Amino acid sequence: MADTKRSGCPINLTLEVVGDKWSLLVIRDMMFGNRRHFRELLTKSDEGISSNILADRLKTLLGAGVITRDDDPSHKQKGIYSLTEQGVELLPILAQMAGWGYKYLPVSEELGIRARLLKEGGPKMWAEFMDELRETHLGVKRRKKAGPSAGERLQAAYECVIAKK
Repeated sequence: MADTKRSGCPINLTLEVVGDKWSLLVIRDMMFGNRRHFRELLTKSDEGISSNILADRLKTLLGAGVITRDDDPSHKQKGIYSLTEQGVELLPILAQMAGWGYKYLPVSEELGIRARLLKEGGPKMWAEFMDELRETHLGVKRRKKAGPSAGERLQAAYECVIAKK
């Protein structure tokens, strides 16, 4: 994160961390795609981020405390990126942005289905999904509920739309 800030405005300070073209997409891929390794973040995104930009964004997000990086026990040269609590708490912002885009922009059906479900599910679904992210990224155990989880419902809806094509 840069040492010189334009102002102490909370919107400005937030934009200094996640206001570029790529940072929220990296966080999106970590949240919704469970992409946690550099190579996955680099190659499995439709937007095609370059390796130097990805490395820079990961460094910024690490420095701001939005993500962490730990060594991958299965491969000593790999790292596993995880969302911190700060990162998890970006979910409602991403859900609101997705809902706005779904309402006003020509999104594809397969990429818009999650936005629609998050909009319809609202804060209750966001809270449930945030608990799942905390379990995955922070190791915080959550109380299991009957039926599919929010993440499973989002993934199933996406797969259903893909299967129809």
